[in-house]
Amino acid sequence: MQLKMNNLKSIINTTGFLLAILLGFSGYSQDVIVTDSTSIQPEDEIAKNTVTEKNNSERRKVDGIAAVIGDYIILDSDVDMMYKDMQSQGMSTADVTDCQLAGSLMENKLYAHHAIQDSIIIMDAEVNNYIDQQISEMVRQVGSMEKVLEFYNKENEAEFRSELFKLNKERQLASRMQQRIIETVEITPEEVRAYYESIPEDERPVFGEEIELSQIVIKPEIPESEKEKVIERLNEFRADVLDNDASFATKAVLYSQDPVSARDGGRISLSRKDNFVKEFKDVAFSLQEGEVSKPFETEFGYHIIQVDRIRGQNVDLRHILLIPDVTNASVEEAKAKIDSIRKRVNEGVLDFAEAAREFSDEEETRADGGKLINPRTGDTRFELSKIDPKLYDEVGELQEGELSLRLRDQDRTGRPYFKLIKVNDRISEHEANYATDFSKIKELALRDKQLEAIEEWQKEKIGDTYIKVNGKFKDCEYSSNWLKN
Repeated sequence: MQLKMNNLKSIINTTGFLLAILLGFSGYSQDVIVTDSTSIQPEDEIAKNTVTEKNNSERRKVDGIAAVIGDYIILDSDVDMMYKDMQSQGMSTADVTDCQLAGSLMENKLYAHHAIQDSIIIMDAEVNNYIDQQISEMVRQVGSMEKVLEFYNKENEAEFRSELFKLNKERQLASRMQQRIIETVEITPEEVRAYYESIPEDERPVFGEEIELSQIVIKPEIPESEKEKVIERLNEFRADVLDNDASFATKAVLYSQDPVSARDGGRISLSRKDNFVKEFKDVAFSLQEGEVSKPFETEFGYHIIQVDRIRGQNVDLRHILLIPDVTNASVEEAKAKIDSIRKRVNEGVLDFAEAAREFSDEEETRADGGKLINPRTGDTRFELSKIDPKLYDEVGELQEGELSLRLRDQDRTGRPYFKLIKVNDRISEHEANYATDFSKIKELALRDKQLEAIEEWQKEKIGDTYIKVNGKFKDCEYSSNWLKN
C-alpha cells in the first residue's frame, strides 16, 4: 500500500522526535536520518561503518554557512556532525547524501524557529536532565568521558555539553511544534471508510499474526515495618536540614533513589501542566520557597521536597526518594499465591477472568478480567512481529487458551512481581478487513491525514519565513521548496 510519505523525513530525522515514536513512522520512512547520538559503537564497528567522501578522502569540517532558516544558521560542519551521529550509532551512511542531511537540518530549524514564534517554552532544566542521561549512556558504552570527547573532537566536557544543549533544545522545540501541528487533527468513521475504499484491493495492507492476551499480576506485599523505616529516615533528613542547616542537595546526591535527579542534587523544574504524579504535584505546589515537606507517598515510594524558587506557574525544587523494599518472606508468599491461582485455573476450578478480577494487583486490567490493551492501537490485538521482545519470549509459543508458567518481572522502582499470561485468541496473518481491523485502518488513515497537515504547514511556513541557501546546497533537489523557486 502506498501512503503519503514524501514528507516523512521531516518527522524521522535528526530531531529524534517524540512524534515519530507516537505515530510509529519508522517502518515507513525511506530517508531515515539518525537521531540523538546517545549510542556510540565500539571503535572497530565505527571504522567498519564509516563512509568517506568520493575518492575515499577524509571528510573535512568546513564552517561556512550552508543555510539560514529564520533565526537559525546551519553550518557546513553541522552536516558533517550528522554523519558523525549516524556513524556513532552504527548506521551505514553509504546512501545518505549531504543534500538529504541539509534538508533534514532545514526542516528541524524551521520547526524550532516557529516554536519560538508561537511561544513554546522548553525549560533549561528539562534539557539539562536529558543531557545528563545522554552523557551517562555514552560514558557507559565507551568507558570514559575522555573517549567520548575524543570521538566527538571536543576539547572539554563544558564545550561538549554546550553543543548538546543547543542541539537538544532545538530538537525539543521542533518536537513540540510538530505535536502542536497535529494535536487537533481528528478523523471520522466516514473518512476511515473512504480511506479504506480508496486502496485498490491488490494493494490493501496485510497484517501479520496477532494475539489477544490477559494477565494476572501478584505483587509481594511491602511490610509496614519497611515503610516505617523509610519514613523515619526521611524525617531524619528533614530535621537535619531544618534544625542544622544541612544541605538538602547533598543528601539527595548521597541517598535519593531517583537515578535521574539524584546526581543533580535532586533538582527538578516543574510546571502545573507537566505530566507528573498527582500526589507529587499537589505537595510541590502547596509549599513556600525554602519550605521542606513532610514525607509523602507516591507510586514510586516516599519523598520529601524542598522548594528552591517559585516562578509563576513553575516551581524549582529538590526531592529525595526512598523506596521501601519487599522482604524474602513477602516474595515467597507472592510466588505461592500465584502458583495456587495457576493450579486452580488449569484444573478448571477457577476461571481466569474471574481470578483476575478477584486477585490481580494490576488496577489497569483487573476490572476487565485481566485483558491487555495494545497502547499503540487502543484495541486488544498485538501483532506478534511488533510486540516487545520480552513479551514475545513469554507468549510467542503459547497456543490459544494456554496459560504461561509463573513469570517474574519488576516495576519501575525495581521491586519484583509475578504474573500469569493467558492467550485468549490467535489471529493468523490476513489482508486488512474493514470490520475486524477498523482500529488499525483508522490509525493508518489518521497518520495519512496528520502527514497532510504537516505538509501544508511546512509549505505555508517556508513561504512566510526568511530562508537563504548557500554554496553547493543551492544545487540540491529538495522535496520541499527551500530554494523558493
